[in-house]
Amino acid sequence: MAPSVAVENLNPKVLKCEYAVRGEIVIHAQRLQQQLQTQPGSLPFDEILYCNIGNPQSLGQKPVTFFREVLALCDHPSLLEKEETKSLFSADAISRAKEILAAIPGRATGAYSHSQGIKGLRDAIAAGIASRDGFPANADDIFVTDGASPGVHMMMQLLLRDEKDGILCPIPQYPLYSASIALHGGTLVPYYLDEKTGWGLEISDLKKQLEDARSKGIDVRALVVINPGNPTGQVLAEDNQCDIVRFCKNEGLVLLADEVYQENIYVDDKKFNSFKKIARSIGYGEDDLPLVSFQSVSKGYYGECGKRGGYMEITGFSAPVREQVYKIASVNLCSNITGQILASLVMNPPKVGDESYAAYKAEKDGILQSLARRAKALEDAFNNLEGISCNKAEGAMYLFPQIHLPQKAIEAAKAANKAPDAFYALRLLESTGIVVVPGSGFGQVPGTWHIRCTILPQEEKIPAVITRFKAFHEAFMAEYRD
Repeated sequence: MAPSVAVENLNPKVLKCEYAVRGEIVIHAQRLQQQLQTQPGSLPFDEILYCNIGNPQSLGQKPVTFFREVLALCDHPSLLEKEETKSLFSADAISRAKEILAAIPGRATGAYSHSQGIKGLRDAIAAGIASRDGFPANADDIFVTDGASPGVHMMMQLLLRDEKDGILCPIPQYPLYSASIALHGGTLVPYYLDEKTGWGLEISDLKKQLEDARSKGIDVRALVVINPGNPTGQVLAEDNQCDIVRFCKNEGLVLLADEVYQENIYVDDKKFNSFKKIARSIGYGEDDLPLVSFQSVSKGYYGECGKRGGYMEITGFSAPVREQVYKIASVNLCSNITGQILASLVMNPPKVGDESYAAYKAEKDGILQSLARRAKALEDAFNNLEGISCNKAEGAMYLFPQIHLPQKAIEAAKAANKAPDAFYALRLLESTGIVVVPGSGFGQVPGTWHIRCTILPQEEKIPAVITRFKAFHEAFMAEYRD
C-alpha cells in the first residue's frame, strides 16, 4: 500500500508556500552549529552568526528592565505582598503590575482571556495609539495577537476567497505576505519598489499593476505597505503616505499597514507617521477607508520576539464584517497573556516623572543609537566592496544590498540548481558562519541579486563580521571573475 500521507497528496497550498527567512540556508546553518558543538575546530569559524532574522535578543540585546520587572510581578503576584520587593523593583513597575492585575479577571495570567485580548490592556494600547497619533483610538478596534503574524493570517483568511482574489504586495517583501497569500489560496499582485530612489514607492506603478491584475480578472482586495520597510529599510515620506491613502480610498482597497518597525528610525530627516494618523489628518473618517494596522513587541528597541505579543487595529469595517473577524479570533481562543501585557507596556512605557523613566530612556536610546551606528558601519562596508551597492537603512533592522555577480558565478549557481544569490549566501555561510537570506526569498527585479542582512549582531562584533564578509567576498569575486 502507498503511504496514506505523502507529499503528493498534501494540500497544494502548503506546498506552494515558502518562507525564506527560515529556509534551506538556515537549516544548513543549524546543522553546522551542531557540528561545531560535537566537533569543535572542524569548520573555518567558531560560531554561527544568525543575520537572517530580526531576533535581537538571540544576538545579545538585553530586554528593557521596566518591561521585565512588570512581567515578573504579574506572573508571580505574591511578590507584591513581600516587603523586600520594594527594594528589588521600581515603584512604578510595582504600581503598573498592580494596575494590570486589577484589569485581569481573577488576577489569573494563566487563564484564557477575551478573544480580542483583556479589555483593560486593550484600553491601554488604545490610549498609547491616541497619544502617538493625536487622534482617538478605541479598545474595541484592537485585536491583540501572538506577534503581528497571526493578524496578517487572519486578514488573508478574511479577504481571500480563491485565486481570483489578489493582494498588492511590495517587491521586495517580507515573505510572511507571499506565504500567507499562498496558504490562503489567493494571488500576490506585485508592485516594485524603486531601488534607484532609495526603494521609493511610485503611485503610477501601483496603478499600472492594479489595472494589469484587474484586466486578468483578479479582484484586488487590499494593498500591503511595510513602513519602515522590510527588507529594504526605507521610511515613507508623509506626502507619499497621503497619496497611498487616497489611492486605496479611490480604488476601494483595504490598506494593510505593517508598522512593526515604527520605533526603528535612524535618520534625522524622517519620522514615523502611522497610516491611521495620515488618513485622519487628510480628513478621512472611520467610514472612508478600511485600514488594518499591525504592531509587534518583537521589533523596535524592545526585541521581545519570543514573548509573542502584538496587535492589529481595525478601522473602517462594518459591524457584520467585524463579527467575522471576531469569529476567526475566537477559533484561536486568545493570544498569550504575557504578550498581551507586553503590548500594553510597549504602547505605554514609563513617562517623565516616573521612577523608571531615566533608566528606561537610557536603555531605549542606547539600543536605538547603537543600531543606527551598526547600520551605518555595515552599509559603508558593503558599499566599499567590489560589485556591491547598498541603499541607506533609514529604519527597520536590515540592509538589502545588491550583489552584481560575475557571469561565471551565475553559471555555477545554475549548475548547482540554485538561485545565484542563494548560491552566494550558501558559500558565505560555509566560509564564515554568517547567515543571511538571499534576495530571491523576498522577490526582486528579475536579473538582480541581493541578500538581506540584519544589523543586529552586537556592536563589538560588527568589525569582525565586516572583516569576515570582506575576506569571503574578495575571494568569491576572484574565483568567479569573468
